[in-house]
Parts: sequence; C-alpha cells; structure tokens
Amino acid sequence: MKLRNSLLLLITATIWGTAFVAQSVGMDYVGPMTYVCARSVIGMIVLLPVIAVLNRVGPPRAAETPEERRKGRKTLVIGGVCCGAVLCIASCTQQLTLLHTTVGKAGFMTACYILVVPLIGLLFGRRCGLKHWCSVAIALAGLYFLCMTGGGFSLDLGTLLGLCCAFLFSCHILVIDHFSTRVDGVRMSCIQFFVSGILSLPFMFVLETPRLVAVAAAWMPLLYAGVLSCGVAYTLQILGQKNVNPAVASLILSMESCFSVLAGWIILGERLSFRESSGCILMFLAIILAQLPDKNNG
Repeated sequence: MKLRNSLLLLITATIWGTAFVAQSVGMDYVGPMTYVCARSVIGMIVLLPVIAVLNRVGPPRAAETPEERRKGRKTLVIGGVCCGAVLCIASCTQQLTLLHTTVGKAGFMTACYILVVPLIGLLFGRRCGLKHWCSVAIALAGLYFLCMTGGGFSLDLGTLLGLCCAFLFSCHILVIDHFSTRVDGVRMSCIQFFVSGILSLPFMFVLETPRLVAVAAAWMPLLYAGVLSCGVAYTLQILGQKNVNPAVASLILSMESCFSVLAGWIILGERLSFRESSGCILMFLAIILAQLPDKNNG
C-alpha cells in the first residue's frame, strides 16, 4: 500500500512538472485568476463522469445508519471546501508569482514546502526523524542547483509571493493529510475544484477583463492543466497521501521541479547542464533516502 501510494504521488509530480510550462504559456492569453478559474471548472467537469461510473460499478457500501451517512457527507463537504479554498489561494498566488519572477525561481520557492510541511507538522505533533530532515536538506540543495541557474535571491514582490506560495501549498498538503483517510478521494477532489472555481470567479471579473476569445486561444494549456494537472494529478495526490507521512509526501511531490527540467530535455530538446543534472541526482537520492525503512521497523 505504501509503495502504491508513493507511486501515485510520483505520477502526480510528473504531471505537475510538465504542466508548469502550460501554466506559464496559458498566461500569454489570460490573466492568473481567469486561468485558475478555468482550469478548476475543467477539473470538476472531468471528475463528474468518473464519480457517476464509480457509483455504478463500485463495490457495495457497508451498511450504514442514517446518522453515519449524514456525518460522512458532512465530513466530505467540509474537507472539499477546506481543500478548495486553500488550493484556490495557493494556485492564484503561484500564477501571480510567475508574473513577477522566472519559472526557475518560482519552482524553487514553491517547492520549499518540503521544509515548511515538517515544520508545521511539529506544531501538531507530527515529528520527523533524522532521516527525513537529511532528505529535506539534500532535496533543497538539489532544488537550488536545478532551479536557481542564474542570479540569487532579492527581496522583491516575486520572492515574497513565492514564499507565500510555499506556505499555502504546505497547508494544502496538510489539509489533505487530515481528510484523505476519512472521505472518498475522488469526490473530495471534485468538490475542491468546484470551490476553487467559485472563489476565483469574482476576482476574475474584478481584477481582470476575461474575454471568450482569449480563453479559446488558450484552450490547449487550459485543457492540459484542467484535465491532467487538476482532474488527474490533484485527485491522485489525495489518493496517494492516504497513510503517507506528509513530510515524505511533500518530498515526492517536489519532484515536479525535476520532471519539468527532464521534460524540457526529452520533449523540447533543451540542454541539461551539469548543474541541473546534479540537482536531479540529488533530488532522486533524497526521495530514495526518505523511502528507506526505519531501523525500528525492521
């Protein structure tokens, strides 16, 4: 089960890594709020027929009392609303970050949730061993080599937005960790996209001037992000995080930065420098170290 869930998270990171380009290209046509709203709506629409099929072919549910069903629905709605609200704010912040800094810096700062997640977890009694902290340190070094290919940090708007983004996505990971074992992952994912779309809708009209022609011109990056990044990847994240330490989950998900570089190398023919190759190797070593069994577990 642990191996299966880790593989689901790795697939999620792969999809997110390739979708990073779609996020940047999409904003050549539409604003960040319009992009988030459109991709959220597409993600919700994609999951509706999946839920319908699961209702038909899924295994029969165990006998539940009306009170248990009511509590289950309440937990599902609360989980979906919480995930959707955090996801909406985090996604909008990430899109705004891409407007004010390079893709590499945005990717590095966003992936700093690998450090923020275990730190927040300490406040809720989720302690990590020395092995996990070593993995975080190695992964941060790898991310720096991978993403920070030119220049350093400066305290500008892009940096502040990127650090906020890391904190928000850390919250999203921890909220999913809280609800993923209590509710159906596909249904909660559908609700979170509905909430994300609804919350971003008023900001789309107040802060931007969305035009149908522009949305139609951005159909390819929007469709890719909506179907794969939202409908598939975020659902796999919820399913994959079940019974997985959130610190370990954040490490695996941070591989999106590595896969974005590899996708550019394989698909676009971009050159992979020695520095970037070293970053990828360090990232893979960090993930392998985090997956090694603890001594006390045999």
